[in-house]
Amino acid sequence: MNELTNLFKLLSDETRLRIIVLLGQEELCVCEMCGILELSQPKVSKHLAKLRDNGFVRDERKEQFIFYSLNIKDPVLESLITNIIDNIENYPQLKADSERLVDKEIYSKQCNPNSTKKLS
Repeated sequence: MNELTNLFKLLSDETRLRIIVLLGQEELCVCEMCGILELSQPKVSKHLAKLRDNGFVRDERKEQFIFYSLNIKDPVLESLITNIIDNIENYPQLKADSERLVDKEIYSKQCNPNSTKKLS
């Protein structure tokens, strides 16, 4: 029950909710999330730290980048996030984020300003 209460407290912040929904769709690095969410790196990093410290996301270093993914162990919580993603059409901001997630070219320059190719 404590994990569920913590998740709802964390998700009461719009930015953290947006991050959780993105990570429910794909593993991302901070610079990619900054591009998708159109937020500064310090702001995204601050929210990721809260989510990580509470055990809801994990990080993994790949070369010079740290990639984040969901770390949800409770099936009820996993189902909740899946349901939000499945019904994303009902949430305009989350839908817009998801559309930007699909077009990686939009935020690939966040990781490398000189890049002209999409990330894979």
